[in-house]
Amino acid sequence: MPNLNEITSFSNPRVKEVVKLRERSVRDKMNLMIVEGLRETMRGFDAGIYFKDLYFSKNFFEENQHDSFIQEACSLVENVFLLKKDIFEKISFGNRKEGILAICKQPEAKFSDLKLSSNPLLVVVESLEKPGNLGAILRTCDGAGVEAVIVCDEVADIYNPNVIRSSTGVIFSVPVIKASSQETVKFLKENKIIICATFLGSEKEYTKINMKNPLAVVAGSEKNGLDDFWRNSADEIVSISMRGKADSLNVSVATSIILYEAIRQRNI
Repeated sequence: MPNLNEITSFSNPRVKEVVKLRERSVRDKMNLMIVEGLRETMRGFDAGIYFKDLYFSKNFFEENQHDSFIQEACSLVENVFLLKKDIFEKISFGNRKEGILAICKQPEAKFSDLKLSSNPLLVVVESLEKPGNLGAILRTCDGAGVEAVIVCDEVADIYNPNVIRSSTGVIFSVPVIKASSQETVKFLKENKIIICATFLGSEKEYTKINMKNPLAVVAGSEKNGLDDFWRNSADEIVSISMRGKADSLNVSVATSIILYEAIRQRNI
């Protein structure tokens, strides 16, 4: 393992670098992101993402656990570091510590990179604020076979470690594009993809529209929903009926319901 190094001091520059990457401005400036956990890191490997550094601590492993992964990492990652337990805890971002944390390049996709099928299913989210919701939507999109997620007017950082964790690393397998709402509508119209926007209070129930054709499901922010731009641009405006006292569902839950209705219709 020629690129395996040991870190024994909190003052090591590598430790300080990882801690700095908790800040979005630093991640964006360096075009890097933090990936924590075995499953998440493996999905990055599988997607061919460039990994710069990997940090691990065997104090969190069971006996011989992950040995094969560490051997593989040494052949795929530029630098691999072994850390003592307390130093790993210093760099760890979340509460679920598995003893594996990696630094990789931010994956970037553009509209021109997409190779859509003849009947694509897409998701568009506008101004989402909570990383956990964005991660949950990505996870649902992976499960539903969504071909791309378009993030408009980005508020929540796509590369926040909490997005990676809540998505279980599928951010590496579902293309994620950052674009303005105007750019997104232009792309959808040019590709003859039906725009289905979700608005609270719409009289049309989501089950009442045809989702068998090329479709983009559009959801808005947790607080304000979608901008009126989408109301004016959408081909279909739908809502999910609420029968209790709450007037809306969590945005990730609502998106999941509509996506799986699309799958149901397409399987009939």
